[in-house]
Amino acid sequence: MSSGDPVARMWAEAWGLLDRAERLRRHFFELGDAGGRHPSWQAPVDVLETEDELVIVVALPGVDAARIEVVVDGGTLVVRGHRPLPTGRQTSRIHRLEIPWGAFVRRIELPPGVHSRPEHRLLDGCLHLVFQKVNGGAR
Repeated sequence: MSSGDPVARMWAEAWGLLDRAERLRRHFFELGDAGGRHPSWQAPVDVLETEDELVIVVALPGVDAARIEVVVDGGTLVVRGHRPLPTGRQTSRIHRLEIPWGAFVRRIELPPGVHSRPEHRLLDGCLHLVFQKVNGGAR
């Protein structure tokens, strides 16, 4: 097949898109280890900083707020918890399972500076953590 063959070009583009989608999936939902007990997943995060605040948004689709633990350990934020399979679905025949379930843990190094204990809320499947900077945002 020559490079001018439209069918070959179409298949090459399709395989390239599938490969990119798989890399993105691995990037956003990397398997980790929750204390060596069971495989876990890592939720994607956004970290944003202003002069007065540090905002961290953690994507946790389908996770109940009661199943989330937030701890600041030194300069590291640790978000952990569990997303169960939907009730009554443990015996279902699975055709596709792309939304991660089970234990999760995500460790995020906080930028230098002194921050308050974060305010947090679960909104639209995302955990929003807002740290108010102490001492006028001094670093």
